[in-house]
Parts: sequence; structure tokens; C-alpha cells
Amino acid sequence: MAMVSTSCSQFTGLRRSCLKLDSFQSQSFIPHTNSSIRFSSSRKASRTVIAMACTGKFFVGGNWKCNGTKDSITKLVSDLNSAALEPDADVVVAPPFVYIDQVKNSLTDRIDISAQNSWVQKGGAFTGEISVEQLKDIGCKWVILGHSERRHIIGEDDQFIGKKAAYALSEGLGVIACIGELLQEREAGKTFEVCYRQLKAFADAVPSWDNIVIAYEPVWAIGTGKVATPLQAQEVHVAVRDWLKKNVSEEVASKTRIIYGGSVNGSNCAELAKQEDIDGFLVGGASLKGPEFATIVNSITSKKVAA
Repeated sequence: MAMVSTSCSQFTGLRRSCLKLDSFQSQSFIPHTNSSIRFSSSRKASRTVIAMACTGKFFVGGNWKCNGTKDSITKLVSDLNSAALEPDADVVVAPPFVYIDQVKNSLTDRIDISAQNSWVQKGGAFTGEISVEQLKDIGCKWVILGHSERRHIIGEDDQFIGKKAAYALSEGLGVIACIGELLQEREAGKTFEVCYRQLKAFADAVPSWDNIVIAYEPVWAIGTGKVATPLQAQEVHVAVRDWLKKNVSEEVASKTRIIYGGSVNGSNCAELAKQEDIDGFLVGGASLKGPEFATIVNSITSKKVAA
């Protein structure tokens, strides 16, 4: 497929069918609102992107992490059940393992359930682990893999994460595949290098990209209150899509949803959602507040307006 350098306004799926990035690139290395954080890299994203086909629905995931009690989760589920959510968005939540069954039995069918992790193979003598088969048995449809807290606190490496993703997909779970750079990697101009390396580990292992959502989460922005500017996030998303085009296929690059995570909240989601290649969000702390999470889901209306 030829690269596109002209612009047009037709909106198909999550993004317009054509996009010109010249004006975007002229601002691409602007400083963050916190002047100590800048987006710099020795490798720049392509100035143009391929014309996109319909890429499916906006995708918003809520990662509850290691938070909640039976009572607080009952309240959160009640808030989610009463929320008016835009129909053009896939919505999932990832409760702690011990509360998945409670949530599954009380949450509206409008919202799917994700796990926060899964084991790399079939269950057995693996103390403390949760198998894909067990997750499916209690109604999970997705699993989050490669989150920075698993990479940098637990010590999971790229190849292990890739193998976990391959096994989950082979057993019918969708995978939210997380990538993202540390602050020191960003400041050293290695953002693209790190993201490409993590993507390659997934690409080397997975049998198909049909049921994968990529979540770009700059580690320095997770839970810190610091958020990549919309242009900074967009540039990485464009680079990720370009990597998929060059290293997997044009079809996968076109169809795969790439979502953003990192201190997303009800105040900043609308501006982020307007970006052409931001196809949704993976939300941490704000997903523990039902009304605010609904606001983030409904930020898809900003993308429609932007188109």
C-alpha cells in the first residue's frame, strides 16, 4: 500500500481514512508541561501513515490493580451499572483476582472482565499463579500482560511476557499488551527503541494479532499525575503503528487498536481522545471512580467531533 501524504476528511472506524502529519511533526518534540520531561529520540516516527481501514471500536480498560474491598467494589460496580456509556466503545475492567467472581456476578453485561495477569502455560504445580483456563472458567475475556509493574517490580522479561501472550491467545483470551519506557530511557532518547523491542517480543511469539490491543504506557506517567501531552502520545502511537506495518503487516497495522495509559483521568481524556491514533485508554486510579471512568469511556465523543 502506498504511503499517504494528502489529507481527507472521511471518517471510518476510529480514524479518518487519510491523515497528513506535517503540521504535527513540526511540533513533535515540544517539551512536556513539566519542563524537566521532554520527548526526545534519535529515531523519529515516519512523517506519514498508511490509510486506515475501519479499526473497530474505541477501547477503554480499567485496571483496578491491588485495590478494593468487597464493600468498595460493590459500590463501584453499582456506579458502573448505573452509568450511561457510549455504545461505540468496548469497555473492560480488571479487578483483583479474588474479586473477579463477585464482579462477574454483579456487573452489567455491557462491560467485560479482564484479568491482570496469567500464567505462561496450563495450570499445575505453580504456587501463586492463575492459569488462563481458570480465568476463562470464571468468565474473563481479556488479560493484561506486560504491564510495567510486572516488568520492573516482579522482573518479567520481554520474552516471558511474549510467551504468556501467545498462550493466552491460543486458549481464546484477548490480550491487552502493554509497552512503554522508563523516565531515564525517555530522557536518553530511547523511547522508540524500548517500545520496538517490547513489540518484537510479542510479534515473535503470538500466533495472530486478531485479539490483541496494544497499550502504550510511559512508565514515568503511571500513577504520577504526569501525562504525556496529546502530541507526545500521538507520536509514539504513530511510531508503533508504523512498526507494525513494517514488521508484521499493513493489515495488522491498520486493524490493531493502540490505547494510551498513564494518569488518564476525566479532565485530560477528551484532548487525548482527539488524537488520530489514540484508540482508547488503559486507566488506573481513575477507574476506581465509577462516574469518572464513565467520563473517560464517553470521551469517544471527542474523537467523533475531531473527525
